[in-house]
Amino acid sequence: MSASKFTLLCNSHKCRVKLSGVAWVTACSHVFCDQHGSEEFSRTPAVCPACSSMLSGKLDVLRTELAPSEQYKAMVLVGLQPETVLEISHKAIDFWIYQINQERLLMEYNLSRAGGQVLQMEKFMIQQNQSREHELNALKGEISSLKKMLEEYKRKYSEVLERLNERNKQYQKLQGLLDSLRMHTMGTVEKDTMPHTFTTGLVKQRSPLSSPSFIGPEADRFFSLGPESAKTFFQFSTPTQDKTHSFIKKN
Repeated sequence: MSASKFTLLCNSHKCRVKLSGVAWVTACSHVFCDQHGSEEFSRTPAVCPACSSMLSGKLDVLRTELAPSEQYKAMVLVGLQPETVLEISHKAIDFWIYQINQERLLMEYNLSRAGGQVLQMEKFMIQQNQSREHELNALKGEISSLKKMLEEYKRKYSEVLERLNERNKQYQKLQGLLDSLRMHTMGTVEKDTMPHTFTTGLVKQRSPLSSPSFIGPEADRFFSLGPESAKTFFQFSTPTQDKTHSFIKKN
């Protein structure tokens, strides 16, 4: 990582913001933003939040401007020996190198953690895929068995439907036979109930309270007689039948 492209970050683990303007630097080569530096180094004794080093010296903690003015840059090292200027520059460069190395180590640590998490996720995904494969195979087997059961049910349904059709045909035949037998029975009953015309020589006797239709009104006096007179009348008017002679001719 090039130093010209590197930007200082607050060394507080809770912050990690890019620094600009004012920052707090320590003798242990750590740097903090103005907010966290003011909070941490206002206590006595001061302790570095990054490495827990004691900062009891007067110059162990400094609040500095990261972008000083041109006048400050022109006067800050004026009058110092070249060796002193080189030593100060060397220490300032060592601070930047330390910060860059720390950021590189932190990035490697985060990368290793991310790699471990990726490996764990890969293992987890492999296990999930294996379990899904097992479930899929089980479901495929279940689907295959269900298809076989469906085919068996279809076959049984076809057999039952065929038997039902045969039973329906038999029922229709029996219903036809029953209807024909019923019609035949009804015809026979009607024939049996019809009156037969026989030549008996006798007139069908009606109710004793009504006069026969072929007898005139003058015959009412005969039917107005008492039971004894009517009995005498019918005995007198009824001819003596020959027991050996039948009124019905037999063929």
